[in-house]
Amino acid sequence: MEETLSYAGPELQLRHGMALAPRLQQSVKFLQMSTLEFQQAVRHALETNPFLEEAEEESDPVAACADIALSTAPAAGGELLPAGPADTLDEPAPPAPDAPDAPYPGDYPQPAAQGDMDPFAHKPTRRSLRDRLLGALGTLPLSERDRMLASYLIDSLDPDGYLRQPLDSLSEDGAFDPPAEEAEWRMALGLVQQLHAPGIGARDLRECLMLQLRAREDAGDPAHRLARAIVDGHLSRLARNDWAGLRRELGADDATLRQACELIRTLDPKPGLRYDDSPISYPIPDVVIDKVGARWRVRLNEAAIPRARLHRQYADWFQRARCDSREPLQRELQEARWLIRNVEQRYATILRVAEAIVLRQRRFFDYGDVALRPLMLHEIAEDLDIHESTVSRATAGKYMLTPRGLYEFRHFFSRELGTEGAGSCSAGAVRALIQELIDAEDPAQPLSDVDLTQQLARHGILVARRTVTKYRGQLKIPAVELRRVHY
Repeated sequence: MEETLSYAGPELQLRHGMALAPRLQQSVKFLQMSTLEFQQAVRHALETNPFLEEAEEESDPVAACADIALSTAPAAGGELLPAGPADTLDEPAPPAPDAPDAPYPGDYPQPAAQGDMDPFAHKPTRRSLRDRLLGALGTLPLSERDRMLASYLIDSLDPDGYLRQPLDSLSEDGAFDPPAEEAEWRMALGLVQQLHAPGIGARDLRECLMLQLRAREDAGDPAHRLARAIVDGHLSRLARNDWAGLRRELGADDATLRQACELIRTLDPKPGLRYDDSPISYPIPDVVIDKVGARWRVRLNEAAIPRARLHRQYADWFQRARCDSREPLQRELQEARWLIRNVEQRYATILRVAEAIVLRQRRFFDYGDVALRPLMLHEIAEDLDIHESTVSRATAGKYMLTPRGLYEFRHFFSRELGTEGAGSCSAGAVRALIQELIDAEDPAQPLSDVDLTQQLARHGILVARRTVTKYRGQLKIPAVELRRVHY
């Protein structure tokens, strides 16, 4: 937060204004990015900031925290303990302002040679969704606080245009002063949802489609009213092509129902992706998990870390130079130092979160999905003494390479389900059991959702039939009628 002086009448008044420090803004943005987005951002900085250069030497700036081995011996309380004094989960302190900035290792594409540049090969780039939203936001007469809240929401959108973070977990502790209330977040979200394409800023599919239908408001059209009713409460029936059920529940005739469904099919379930013209890319692991003896080890994927460092010679020349206008270059130098430190901060945070996940989900690495334990974001936040929104950003679009395959960090978070007795299991473990039961079923007599519910109950897992149906859908397994094989 910053304090500003404003002139009001005969005296100056001190008023509190809200603004995120530039370095904090960059740190939050870096942590939210996927590995590919982050590499592109650092590449842009290397090309535009004269005080940054790509390191040539192979060295690891986070070696002190990159090699974490977790003991498989349970502690008295059932939790795992760090393997030794060197395997600490404490976050390394940022380097002193005058300390040398270490180079960052990793494979990074080299810039094209001057002779390879084709001046006629340039194509104008499309504006990203974020740029469009921020541009539209800049045209509105808003208070600084409202503009900052809306900008924060825009930076939190997923590539498909959805806002999947809860409103109460968006801001860091102390990021806004006074703290933003839920009513303010809702007003800011409503503003973002009206900035550009309808559906942007939705929190689920129902809201996304409803925003698009409202933008096409036609109160006199029966098919439009019926489409809104279907989206509002009957999307699951529409997904199953349950026309009889839709006619019965909504009292609609065939012609109007057909028109309403055709209208819904014209809507875009992922409106943000139309602004993404980036080539198809594959996930890049941020950390690598392997087993050394009886211990699971967590390491950063050095090949994914941009090798950016401060250009010492240029920085020294500038510090000794005497010129009239130093402010532009001084700002570039400060931004270079911020970037180096925020790069380190990003990877230190991702590594700490990965360590905490492996510590809590050790049995998954031993036995697979059936051993996933219930885990929520706030548990990792409490373990590391950081805000839940930091954990959310550190797990969004981040991947770990394990002996069992490549997994997104979010794969290891699953809500708790009750079992017989005092035990519990995770939703991920239930999905894995459903998959095993269906894999072993008789193709001529496949298991219905009721059968699956009963089978899970025999294993001591008590879930409702509709929950089984939902998990089967998440596994992309067809209904029993479509799995039955007729001989």
